[in-house]
Amino acid sequence: MHQLPIFLNLTGRTVVLVGEGEAAAAKARLIERAGGRIVPAWQQGATIAFVALDDETAARAAADELRARGLLVNVVDRPDLCDFTTPAIVDRAPVTIAIGTGGASAGLAKAVRQRIESLLPVRVGALATALYAARDAMKARWPAAADRRRAIDAALASGGALDPLDDRAADKVDAWLASDTVPQPSRLETIHLTSPDPDDLTLRAARLLGEADHIFHPATVPPAILTRARADAVRHAADAPPADPPAGLSLWVEMPVISNGS
Repeated sequence: MHQLPIFLNLTGRTVVLVGEGEAAAAKARLIERAGGRIVPAWQQGATIAFVALDDETAARAAADELRARGLLVNVVDRPDLCDFTTPAIVDRAPVTIAIGTGGASAGLAKAVRQRIESLLPVRVGALATALYAARDAMKARWPAAADRRRAIDAALASGGALDPLDDRAADKVDAWLASDTVPQPSRLETIHLTSPDPDDLTLRAARLLGEADHIFHPATVPPAILTRARADAVRHAADAPPADPPAGLSLWVEMPVISNGS
C-alpha cells in the first residue's frame, strides 16, 4: 500500500483552493459536496489545500508556501507535488467508496469506479443508515461483541439476510433482528495456496481471509498474502492447524509444496 486511505470530515472546515478554470471548479464541487468552506488563500484554521494552476513553477511555489504553513497540499495533475491525492468516488451516502491509484492513472480509477457503480444498488446507503439505527437493538440481541460481529457478517454475506447487493436489504433489518438467527459457532477452515502471489488467491480464499478472526499459518506464508486478511484478524505463526480453534472463524493457510526437481 503506497498511500493511507482516509476519509476527512470537512463539514464547516476551511479549505484553501488556489486557481481558476475547470480543474479548480471540479475541486470546488468536490469540497462543497463534502461541506467544506472554500477560501482562495491561506487562512487561520485551514488544514488542507488544493492548487490548480497550469504553470508548474507557480503551482510549485503556491504548494511550497501553503505547506510551510502546515497544510497538506494537493496539486492538480502533479502527483509528485502532492501530499495527498483525491480518489474516484462512488457516493451512496453514508457509504462512500474511494478508488485511488496514487496519481498513476486517473483514467484507471475512473474505469474501476464505473464498474462498481454498475454493481452497487442505489439504496446501499439506506442499509448503512438502517444498521446504524439498529445498533442498540443489535447489542441487546447479541451482547458479546464477537457474537454480534459474526451475526452481522453472516447477514451481509452474499445471499445473506442483508446482502448489500439486494436493493431491498434496508427494509429487512427489523425482520432479521426478529429472526431466529444464531451466530455461527467456532470453526476452522483451510485454504490451500497455489502460489505465493496474492493475485492467485481463489475467490473462496479471498473471502475467507476477509472474514476470519484468526489466521494460523506457517512462517513461510508471504506477508503479501497475510495483508489480504482483515486488519484486526489475529495472526498466529504455527507449524500445524490448532487442535482447539478459538472463538469465531479460524483459518489454516497451507503453502504449496515446492518440488526440488529430484
